[in-house]
Amino acid sequence: MSVVVVGAGLAGLTAAAGLAARGCEVAVFEARDRVGGRTHGVEVAPGSWVDAGAAYLGDRHTALTDLIAELDLKTTPTTVTGASRFALGARDDTRSGRFPPLNAVALGAMFDLLEELTSAVRVDAPWLTPDAAALDTLTAAEWAEQNLTHPDARLFFPLFLGEMMAADPADVSVLHMAFYLRSGGGVRYLNAFEGGAQQDRIAGGAHQLCQRLAARLGDVVRLADPVRAIHQDDAGVTVCSASGEFRASAAVVALPPLLADAIDHRPALPARRAGERTVPGCAVKVHLVYPEPLWRDHGLSGWSVNAEGPLLSTVDDSPAEGAVGVLTGFVTGREARRFGALSAGEQREAAIAQAGRIFPRLPPPIGCVVSDWVNEQHSRGCYAALFGPGDWLGHGPGLATPHGRVHWAGTETSTEYFGLMEGAIRSGHRAVSEILAQH
Repeated sequence: MSVVVVGAGLAGLTAAAGLAARGCEVAVFEARDRVGGRTHGVEVAPGSWVDAGAAYLGDRHTALTDLIAELDLKTTPTTVTGASRFALGARDDTRSGRFPPLNAVALGAMFDLLEELTSAVRVDAPWLTPDAAALDTLTAAEWAEQNLTHPDARLFFPLFLGEMMAADPADVSVLHMAFYLRSGGGVRYLNAFEGGAQQDRIAGGAHQLCQRLAARLGDVVRLADPVRAIHQDDAGVTVCSASGEFRASAAVVALPPLLADAIDHRPALPARRAGERTVPGCAVKVHLVYPEPLWRDHGLSGWSVNAEGPLLSTVDDSPAEGAVGVLTGFVTGREARRFGALSAGEQREAAIAQAGRIFPRLPPPIGCVVSDWVNEQHSRGCYAALFGPGDWLGHGPGLATPHGRVHWAGTETSTEYFGLMEGAIRSGHRAVSEILAQH
C-alpha cells in the first residue's frame, strides 16, 4: 500500500514514519524548503539553538516524551529561578514568583470562572457540550465584558489568553477558549512551569524531532514541493504537486485548516475545514541574545508580564550548554498583528527598546531574531488556528473525519492537547490507525 503525506511537520512526519514502519510505501510533500512545520530552530550562537516555534512540554505529554526517548533526545528544564518583572500600567514591580501585582481576589474570581467553563466542555466532542450553541456564538471578549467587573481582571485576561492561546479575545468563541484550556490539561496545568505544560524544553531545540524523523524516511521527503490538488477515485488518489502527479492508495493531509481548504479536492469536501471567522494564531517570537544570562546575576528569572507591547511576556530560554543568554519575548493577540505590520528594523528597534525598559540593568543585546508566524504563508499562524464564533458547531464534527481516501492529521484535528506538539503527534498516530484499518 502507498500513502502520500502532505506536510512535513510533526503530525505529518509522525504519520509517515508510522506507516513506513508498517510496510507502507510513503511519499511526503512539503511546501517549505525545510521540515518541521511550526517547530523551527534558530542558531543564536555556533551550536546553540533556540525554538522559534513550538517549544515546551510537560509530564502529561506522553506521546511526545516517548518520541523524544525514541529519537535519543534529551530535555532541559525551563529556568524560572529568581524574581519576576511586571509592567502593568502604573504598576512597575519586581517580585518573587509569577503572580502579578494585581488584585488577587479579582484574578482568583476570573480563574474560577474559567475553571467552571472548562469543566463543562465535552473535550472529545466540543460541539456536544451543554449550551454549545450559546458558547460558540459569544466571543471571549464579549464574555469578559459580561463577567469580569474588576479592572485588574479585565487588564490581565487578554494577556493570559495571549500567552495560553496566542489569541485576541475578540477572535475566539467562548467554546473554543474553554475547549482549548480543557484539552491542554486545564488552566493551572497549561499555565505552570514546574509540574505543568511549560516545565521542559528539548535540549538543542524541538526542530530536531522532525529532522530526525525525516532522516529516517530519507529521500521520500520532498521539500519545496507544495500540493495543489488531491483527486480520488475508487482505486486510489492522485496528488498533484508543483513537481507533477503522484498516485497512491490514500493520502494524509497534515496541514492547518486554512491551508487544507486551499487544496483542490475532487470530489469536493462535504464542508470546509475553516469558517469565515477562523483566523491564524497570532504569535511572534523575539529572541534577544546576550553574552550570558546576565539577568540571573541581578536575581531575576527573565520572566516578565507587560500590559503594553510589543513584548507582552518574556522568559529565559538560554541554551542548556550556557554559550549565550537568551530572553524570548512573546508578541501575541492583537499586538502580534500590529507588530507583524512593522518593518524588520522597526520590529528590532521596538523589541530592544522595551527590553531595556523591562530590564534596565542589562546592556543592549548582541543579537535579535524575530520569528513572525502571523505572516508565515505555509503555517497561517501559530500556535494553532483560532476558531471563531460558529466554527466548532459548523466545522468541528468533520475535522478528523476521513474524506474517502483522504485522512486528516495536525494538532487542530486532535481533541487531546489541541494546539500543542503532543496533539500533533497523537493526530499522526490516529491517522496511521485509520489508514491501516480502512485500506
